[in-house]
Amino acid sequence: MSEQKTSQQPEQDLSEQRRVRREKLAALQAAGQDPFQITKYVVTHRSAEIKENFEALEGQTASVAGRIMSKRGMGKAVFCDLQDVKGRIQLYVRVDELGEEEFAKFKKTDIGDIVGVEGEVFKTKRGEISVKAHKVTLLSKSLLPLPEKFHGLTDKETRYRQRYVDLIMNEDVRRTFQIRTAFIKHVRKYLDDRDYLEVETPILNTIQGGATARPFVTHHNTLGLDMYLRIATELHLKRLTVGGFERVYEIGRIFRNEGMDPKHNPEFTTIELYEAYADFHDMMDIAEGILSSAAKDILGSYQVQWLGVDIDLTPGWKRLTMTDAVKEYVGVDFDAISDDEEACRAVEAKGIDLEGCERTWGTALYEAFDQRVEEKLIQPTFITMYPVEVSPLTKRSPKDPRLTERFELFVNHAEFANAFSELNDPIDQRGRFEHELALRDMGNDEAGMMDEDYITAMEYGLPPTGGMGIGIDRAVMLLTNADSIRDVLLFPTMKPLD
Repeated sequence: MSEQKTSQQPEQDLSEQRRVRREKLAALQAAGQDPFQITKYVVTHRSAEIKENFEALEGQTASVAGRIMSKRGMGKAVFCDLQDVKGRIQLYVRVDELGEEEFAKFKKTDIGDIVGVEGEVFKTKRGEISVKAHKVTLLSKSLLPLPEKFHGLTDKETRYRQRYVDLIMNEDVRRTFQIRTAFIKHVRKYLDDRDYLEVETPILNTIQGGATARPFVTHHNTLGLDMYLRIATELHLKRLTVGGFERVYEIGRIFRNEGMDPKHNPEFTTIELYEAYADFHDMMDIAEGILSSAAKDILGSYQVQWLGVDIDLTPGWKRLTMTDAVKEYVGVDFDAISDDEEACRAVEAKGIDLEGCERTWGTALYEAFDQRVEEKLIQPTFITMYPVEVSPLTKRSPKDPRLTERFELFVNHAEFANAFSELNDPIDQRGRFEHELALRDMGNDEAGMMDEDYITAMEYGLPPTGGMGIGIDRAVMLLTNADSIRDVLLFPTMKPLD
């Protein structure tokens, strides 16, 4: 019985606080002072601006607005912390400044209420820059109490579901998303300065393509057909390269109907870029340039910590072919093997599981890398020259047609970028699509479809092109030392509570 009473107590307390706050609102409305009827409040200064320019503003009148985060003092004077988009500033509210009636109204405000304050910029005897209130306007009544101030909002599930409260209570969370925005701005500037054109391509597609992934399916009522939310922006961007836009990029949302874990969310953000007359070596330079300069410009250092590991983003990252990586970490020299079955037996002898895989030289190479090497790549490393079996849109290597001019970038055994020297032979491309169709017939619902229009575009001539995709969310995780993708998505996908 006592356990039941204890478990119900917080809900009872919340209901009581909610009732009291609603009664305060009703009293204001009955007095013709409904805060929700106010449509505008003129703000002249933010909290940080006042603190940074105190000498010039001291003694001047400023108008600030924000949320009351704390109240101290009773009697004839009250100190408050006001939080706005730039930080916090102290308010000093006295009865002899406001008058008896207005001061009594102010004392009824609650923590969480949003107010506008006009007053004098000054410094208290303790040296804290503050605003001495001459007039206080209640702009919005908070009908729910904020989390208890000493413990805050700490439960991660609640933080993700109620990101608005998370942002109110946790300064480090606000900083994470400020860094996210700064990174996206940085990427845009980096590419814009190199004469890239930002474009937008369709999210709804009639064909699943551009990547190997399971799509979300929706239905278009007017056209009477099923459509796919895009799993990549690649094929449309390369159409634009055919059309003469030699450098294009898109920052956009991608949707993949797959599992969820600390590094994967069903919807996420990527940047894909394509440059005519460039190859995958040029894309490596751009990937390294974007991420290293972002760390330096946004954080002030090439040194970051992520998932408990010190990462050095100083330019000059390691570049390693997949065959060399497998030789180094697994002990199988694929350069000395030419036969498919010999390659498979060699990696199986090292404990590599090939069950359900095509028994080819390229598949054996990739599985050896995927199962044994990737986890060992801590500092930024480009792995290059991928097997053609796992690279359906990539140009074959002129030196070895079993391999493609492709790389992936790994940091702390997580993939950050994927890039190719793009396949521009329409006949070879058709064969690759047909191979994907065969995989679909075998039950692989992640394999791509035949895109006849893209083949037609290629037949008009796609120039030699370098292309790359970078995961925005994972890059932000690196820059903010976040251990889950949900920490860098404002509204991550969550299972409903009911």
